[in-house]
Amino acid sequence: MPKPYPSEFRDDVVRVARNREPGVTIEKIARDFGVHPMTLTKWMHRADIDEGSKPGQTRAEAAEIRELRKRNRLLEQENEVLRRAAAYLSQANLPGK
Repeated sequence: MPKPYPSEFRDDVVRVARNREPGVTIEKIARDFGVHPMTLTKWMHRADIDEGSKPGQTRAEAAEIRELRKRNRLLEQENEVLRRAAAYLSQANLPGK
């Protein structure tokens, strides 16, 4: 499912919200760009985490963890196939009674 807003758009809106003049609210900026104020607040929080000014998991770290989990699942499946093949082959090599 594609994201409804491109990352360039989100980055621009966050930059405008951070550089706003005194008296201009987040709600006004969000309305001007056609997004919900809570969405803009979440974007600003995510940007703070990605920049390292707040603790949390960055988008890059989340993507890396996702890839590592995918790789781990694949290795576990391969390991299970090898285990089953070894068991089958060990049974096939037993002398018949």
